[in-house]
Amino acid sequence: MLLLDIRNLTIELETNHGLVRAVDRVNLNLREGEIRGLVGESGSGKSLIAKAIVNVLNQRWRITADRFHWFGQDLLQLSFDQQRKIIGRDIAMIYQEPSKCLDPTALIAEQLQESIPNDVIKGSWWGRESRKKKKAIALLHKVGIKDHVAVLSSYPYQLSEGVCQKVMIAMAIAKNPKLLIADEPTTALESSTQAQLFRLITSLNQLKGMSVLLISNELDSIARYTHNLSVLYCGQLVESGKTSQVLAQPYHPYTDALIKSVPEFQPDLPAKSMLYALPGSIPTLQHLPVGCRLGPRCPNARKECVHTPSLQSKQQHFYSCHFPLQRKGS
Repeated sequence: MLLLDIRNLTIELETNHGLVRAVDRVNLNLREGEIRGLVGESGSGKSLIAKAIVNVLNQRWRITADRFHWFGQDLLQLSFDQQRKIIGRDIAMIYQEPSKCLDPTALIAEQLQESIPNDVIKGSWWGRESRKKKKAIALLHKVGIKDHVAVLSSYPYQLSEGVCQKVMIAMAIAKNPKLLIADEPTTALESSTQAQLFRLITSLNQLKGMSVLLISNELDSIARYTHNLSVLYCGQLVESGKTSQVLAQPYHPYTDALIKSVPEFQPDLPAKSMLYALPGSIPTLQHLPVGCRLGPRCPNARKECVHTPSLQSKQQHFYSCHFPLQRKGS
């Protein structure tokens, strides 16, 4: 069953020079028990989409969509209070910069216990606070924090960015959400801890059936943990499908470039060889190319690329390109 079904999501920013389209007609869906990866360069609109889902963008951003369904209910047609009630109950998000998201004036113990819903704590009202404290300790242990006494009695500024990130993850999973949005969840963490947290997210998916939207600008870090993959470039969805299928045969030049830039996906690459990279850099929102936004950097660009390509499909493998790469052997 579809949890989240978004069609033609557009996010625009009101500026002194008019509307700037940061996200351009993106389609995204998640099923129950699915881990979907959302990957792209910094500035491609990944975090904007996540924030639009949890409705935390400010009034300067204009959000429109042909469909924005959660369990078949159109969130954009609901009032703000109705949206917040649904999102607060069913969706949790791990943000990129945890030290800015935590309250600097409150102890970690207060913030973590506040994030635990009362219905998660079984039993009568009497003794609820002590049970919440035990639950908070268990959550910290689950995300790899052993010295819970020191962490719970600290303010966010007294902790490292990595520990703050673990606290944010503990707060996110406290209410057992149906959907967990992890926006760069391993930022500022060492590699061993990154692997530990990815295993934690995977176990939550397998044991509790929690759906996960895993966002990253590093394809290799999330590819092994996701069932399906969506690739963004400069606010446009360029490719989407099963992770194994996308990695084995990308149709879009940008996806192909991402794969070629990762040594892990190039086992036959000779030692000391230069990795593949597209020329140029991602454009700014104020100077977006017309049509396909990859056009100025694309090795296959032609005059047709001044028109935005439509989304096409081959066996549930979606891509948006006028001149898709050919399947090997065809």
